[in-house]
Amino acid sequence: MALQILDGAIGTELVSRGLTLDAPTWSARAIRQAPTLLAEVHAAYAEAGATLHTANTFRTQPRAFGDGWRDALTDAVRIARDAVGPGPAVLGSMAPVEDCYRPDSSPGKEARAEHRQVASALADAGCDVLLCETFAHREEALVAAEEAMATGVSVWLSLTAGPFGELRTPGELASIGKDAASIGIDRLLVNCIAATRIAPYVEAVAALGVPTGVYANAGREDEALGWGATSPAAADAYAALAERWKEAGASVIGGCCGTAPLHIQALADRFS
Repeated sequence: MALQILDGAIGTELVSRGLTLDAPTWSARAIRQAPTLLAEVHAAYAEAGATLHTANTFRTQPRAFGDGWRDALTDAVRIARDAVGPGPAVLGSMAPVEDCYRPDSSPGKEARAEHRQVASALADAGCDVLLCETFAHREEALVAAEEAMATGVSVWLSLTAGPFGELRTPGELASIGKDAASIGIDRLLVNCIAATRIAPYVEAVAALGVPTGVYANAGREDEALGWGATSPAAADAYAALAERWKEAGASVIGGCCGTAPLHIQALADRFS
């Protein structure tokens, strides 16, 4: 299977370009307050070589965004589509309804109705893929994937073990992935684990035999792999780590928090 290049971080890239972001809306703030800047980020990833682009819908959900969430979601998809032009796929992001790194706060199966609303809105907005991403809670991950699949749009599920692998072992993440594979998702990914620590998780998930992808975060700032002052050397170091992910079987590779267009360019240069 040919390797595809996914884009990199949106939220931390907006911050590096001067936008202040706060919880609970985080990067969704840009949809209303800085749409031109948001479009520039999407366009930069397209220019860097990404052919898969995630719309800025991670926090355009009823619980986080509140009134107007559906309009904001639709606008986020439109901004991404217009910025990357015809050809590249646009993925609609579906996030946990609470803190990604606090699976203990997840409502689990009780989040089904909220995920149904978001999945339906993303499908109506014309997304090519629904990406349920950064899930660490088994039951919520599965109900989000089920509701996304009910739309008829291709569904990818991306799991996290926390920024430094503190929430789940590779085996535990693969166990969730096995359940997800059994319901028929199209791709299983791992995201937002430090690039220096994510390989065992990629290998555990790839061993399930389903199409696999990965987009890591840049790790600790002292690892010098990314964040606000990304250099070509940092991007090349990230891409070098991605060699192991590709060898494990990942056929989609991109970047998460702390990565930037330079990281995606380094991946495209190395693998495309």
